[in-house]
Formats: sequence, structure tokens, C-alpha cells
Amino acid sequence: MQIHQLRYFCAVAKAGSFTRAAEREHVAQPSLSQQIRKLEDELGARLLDRLGRTLRLTSFGETFLLRAEAILREVSDAKHEIQEMTGMDTGKLVVGAIPTIAPYFLPDRLASFSRRFPKVQLSVVEEITSVLLERLQAATIDVALMALPVPGDQFTSRELLREPLYLVVPQTHRLSSKARVHLSDIEADPFLLLKEGHCFRENTLSACTRARLNPNVIFESGQFATILAMVAANTGVSVVPQMAVEKREGCRFIPIADEAACRRVGAVQLKQHFRSRAQDAFLKHLQQTKSRASVLKEGRLTA
Repeated sequence: MQIHQLRYFCAVAKAGSFTRAAEREHVAQPSLSQQIRKLEDELGARLLDRLGRTLRLTSFGETFLLRAEAILREVSDAKHEIQEMTGMDTGKLVVGAIPTIAPYFLPDRLASFSRRFPKVQLSVVEEITSVLLERLQAATIDVALMALPVPGDQFTSRELLREPLYLVVPQTHRLSSKARVHLSDIEADPFLLLKEGHCFRENTLSACTRARLNPNVIFESGQFATILAMVAANTGVSVVPQMAVEKREGCRFIPIADEAACRRVGAVQLKQHFRSRAQDAFLKHLQQTKSRASVLKEGRLTA
């Protein structure tokens, strides 16, 4: 039984698909399938029921998954402990981040951390919240940056910042000259929203619910860049977190008059996962560096 076989099995169990698991593990699908079959042959039991294009864990698979995940965590922790013995300035640190945080919050902080700890091998995984939580459980990432709170008592979180939400409208919009707006003011406007799976979608819809607004959603995207381009083209309006506010021709960003309309951003870890001094140093570095959102001035919010 090989460690990579356990990792592949856990990936398939979480993804529910050989294809998606192979993509996440960066391995050819035939090779991954072959390793799973070898694992089943060695165990003398079928771990997965293959139902056409869908997969389902057998009762043996459900039991084995818990053991496999525990073994992978133990192996990962053992590696971290050895790295810890060699000092904080060496080792490997894998950071996960959701797409609505990674491009805004991480670049400067990663660069400054790498300058301070050049021997730490730092890598980043950008995925939606559900995938990052799965990877935390599988111990393939050490810390994930995402919106709080997160489900599950197996995780521990540390809040890094809170940021208000902004309405973004075309430069020629009737509300573009307002200093603050209520979401109820856009009841008749076409609305652009993030797709399902992005936790900021829930932040937006919660703010709309508080404003008793049923948004007229005409377009959904997985990227703020696409949404902002559509707003600039006078297609509709949207809501973004403060860290996504930028100088963009054709857009006007306006604070929402609702103190509860905010997003909590935090660092999430698995409670059982070994925490090295390098991880602690990285978290402290994130807390000590000022967020881009906190230094934005109102005068920079218009194109």
C-alpha cells in the first residue's frame, strides 16, 4: 500500500469523479484509476461503486476513507515536525485562498513573507470554499483564507479583517453621485451576481435580504473582473467587497448604508493538523500587514 494510492483514493472520494480527482492531483486519469484498482486488490474489497459516470463509496470505502485521511494527516504532520526541527526559516507551506480574496489580499503579503523567509517553500492553491475545506481535511494545504464563519467543528479560524460592501454602478447611473446608497434603491436595476459556490454570493444575498430586496439577476459569473467589465458597459449593477474596489473606467463604487453589510475574512486551519513555527509566522505576518482595504481612501474609489 502506497501513500499516493491513499491520496488518490481520498481525492476520488471527495471529488466523486475520477476526472476531477485526476485534475486536482495533477495525474493522468488512467494512472489514477489503475492505482485505485491496485489498492482495492491489495485490500481484497471494493471501495467504490462505479455507476456509469458517477461514483459512490461502498461500506468498505466509507470505513477506509476515515483511516486513509487519518494516515495522510499523520504523514503530513510527521513531515512538518521534521521541518520544524530544522528551524522556522525552512520547510514547505501551502496556502489556500478563495478567488474573491486571492488576487487582492495575497500578492503583496506573499512577496513580503518570501523576502523575510526565503527558504520557506511557499505555494498557493486558489479554489472555492468547499474545495479548500476538503483539502484542509486531507492535509494537502496548511491554511486557507476565506470568508468566515465556516461550517464544521473540526476547523479553527482566526479573523484577519472585516471589510464593508460597496455597490458598483455605471458611471452614468442615476445613483453615481451619491455618497452612500441603500440596496433598496436598485430594486428595478438588472443585477450581476457571482455564481453558486462562491461564498461572497451569500454575503451579497444576505445584504439584499436585510434590505428586503429581491435582486433582478440577469447575469452570473465566477470572476469580479467580468462583472466589473459588464457594469462598465452599462449592463447592470453589482456588489463587491472593499478589497475589490479599484479605479476602473466606467464604474462608480459607492458604500452601502448598512453596517451589517460586510465580509469577515479569516485564516482557517484543521484543528488536528500540526502547526509549525513557519505557519504561525505566516499568520502573524498576515495580521501585522495592513490590509489594502483599510488604506483605500474615498477619493480613490472613482474612475
